[in-house]
Amino acid sequence: MSSRTDTGSRSDLAAGGSDAEPPGRSSDSPHGVLKIGVIGAGAVGSACVLATVMRGCAREIVLVNRDRKRAKGVVTDMQYGAPLSGAVDLYDGEYADLAGAALVMITAGVNEKSGGATDRNDPNGRLKLLDMNADVYEEILAQLSKAAPNAVVLVVTDPPDPLADLVRQRGFSRVLSTGTYLDSLRFRFHLARHLKVDPRSVEAQVLGEHGTSEVFLWSSARVAGVPILDALQSTDGNRTKLQQSIEHEVRYANITIIEGILASQYGIGLASARIAEIVLRDEWAVIPIGSYNPRYGVTLSMPSVLGREGVAQILEPEMSENEHHALECSAETLRNAVSRMT
Repeated sequence: MSSRTDTGSRSDLAAGGSDAEPPGRSSDSPHGVLKIGVIGAGAVGSACVLATVMRGCAREIVLVNRDRKRAKGVVTDMQYGAPLSGAVDLYDGEYADLAGAALVMITAGVNEKSGGATDRNDPNGRLKLLDMNADVYEEILAQLSKAAPNAVVLVVTDPPDPLADLVRQRGFSRVLSTGTYLDSLRFRFHLARHLKVDPRSVEAQVLGEHGTSEVFLWSSARVAGVPILDALQSTDGNRTKLQQSIEHEVRYANITIIEGILASQYGIGLASARIAEIVLRDEWAVIPIGSYNPRYGVTLSMPSVLGREGVAQILEPEMSENEHHALECSAETLRNAVSRMT
């Protein structure tokens, strides 16, 4: 029996105020397009569920884990605080309970700590986990394809980009990688700290692989329309050294976090919840996120228009010659990883 908490009722939010039944609503889910599934009840999966509950964007969340007892424990703990957020039906379940989900996050797999991917000098970075987690995904996808073949699948497990390609190769048509969304937020945070401004006032993006080959778009970074490089020059005379320091902080933030708390979980949980919110609300927001890019022949992150069906459009920003070359190298790194996996 599923462990459920239903903290109240609310009117249909998915139809934008209309009484019409929204498209995609499943007869076996009373909340249709406001239903989310999360596969994996580890540190990252639990953080994703908690952040989604707190954002209040989902009406129904089901947590699936190979060890059902762990999923039930996470849900039982969380459900007692859930009434402080929006109304949500939160429960543990089996794969069949994912039916009708608009979006399914996959967080299961070996993390960097247990997979030995915490060496800053290893150019493979998260890609070291690919073979192990591809095996985990094969087992998951076989069951997910029966329960929710039309859901938007959000790959959170590292390395998310090649694993998203694996999901796509297994027949899923709406596939996202969390990609460099969190990296971009980290980039904005460190820039803002040096400029002594709110990170929300900074426009800056990281593209390509969510990994060591990621590309920092310094040329287009702005604060109040002022090029970031010009703004930084006025605060620190050694701009090149500062750039290198910020890139190092962002590129290896996960390792720094793991050294402190054993798992990088809260930031990605918050980022994943925001992605889910964009999809469920059909916002058509533009964020740097991973999806299959025909131009590069692989899943990588670019600024993309995101809505209920996944990525609706990929936008390629202007880049310097060095940035474009770095992006090509990042794509080649990912193509090599996918080739090895297949």
